[in-house]
Amino acid sequence: MSEPAPSDPVVLFDGVCNLCNGAVQFMIDRDPDARLHFAPLQSEFARALVSRNGGRPDQASDVDTVLLVEDGRVFDRSTAALKIARRLGWPWKAAYAFIIVPSPARDLVYKWVARNRYRWFGTTPVCRIPTADLQSRFLG
Repeated sequence: MSEPAPSDPVVLFDGVCNLCNGAVQFMIDRDPDARLHFAPLQSEFARALVSRNGGRPDQASDVDTVLLVEDGRVFDRSTAALKIARRLGWPWKAAYAFIIVPSPARDLVYKWVARNRYRWFGTTPVCRIPTADLQSRFLG
C-alpha cells in the first residue's frame, strides 16, 4: 500500500478494537472527499509516521488514543477526534464546535470511553482487512 501525499490526513487507530474499527467504517462512509487514510497504531508505519511528524515517541504505542497526522503535526485524543469530525459531512462536522472546550475537560470523557471500550465493544484478534476498493486508503 502506498503512502499518502503529505497533504492527506492519516488516522491511526487501535486495529484490534471493535469500537475503533466501527469508527473507521463510520469515517469512510462520511468522508465526502475520500481524503482520510488509515493505519493501525500497531504497525511499524504508524510509529515511523508519528516520528517523522514530530510526535512523542510514546504516542504510536498508546492504543488508548486515536491519532491524526495532518499538516505535519500529530493530534491525539479528543483533539484528533474533533479534527477528524471537521472533515466529515454534515451534521458530523458541527461537532468541531466543541474544540472551544479546553482539551483537559474533553479528554476526561475521551479517556473514560477509551478505558472501557474493550469491555463494552470487544476486540477482534486481527487488524481490519480492507476491501479491494478501500485498500488504497489503508496504509502500513
